[in-house]
Amino acid sequence: MSRDRDLAEELVQSTCVRALERGAQYTSGTRIDRWLFAILHSIWISELRSRHVRMGQGFVASEELIAPDYREQDDACLHYQTLMQRVNALPEAQRNTVFLVYVEGFTYREAAETLAVPIGTIMSRLAAAWAMLAKPADAQSPQREKRS
Repeated sequence: MSRDRDLAEELVQSTCVRALERGAQYTSGTRIDRWLFAILHSIWISELRSRHVRMGQGFVASEELIAPDYREQDDACLHYQTLMQRVNALPEAQRNTVFLVYVEGFTYREAAETLAVPIGTIMSRLAAAWAMLAKPADAQSPQREKRS
């Protein structure tokens, strides 16, 4: 989420601390990874809001990221890295939904509960993400995400 290793480590530490402080809120028998991600997501949103207030900044634009040297990498690795750059360029809500469903293996319902949105919003975000990723890379332009 943060695209920064140090910030990601702080986020994980904050999540662990909050989980320990609020351990009584965990419902035994439910997926702990969902509960932990919900905590992490909440902390991250708070961090983004306070960062925006402090510095007027949010995420670093994907164009500003340093491009790795691809000369000695094979085509499969290059394809994977290109895909990940395109996924990272998605609006935050779509990107988080893609990672929860396709990387973490959450069901649509679990992702909806974790992100505190209706299940239809999850389906809408995934459809929008797929539409963006299906376009040729040079046709993809940065857009503001509509509230979904």
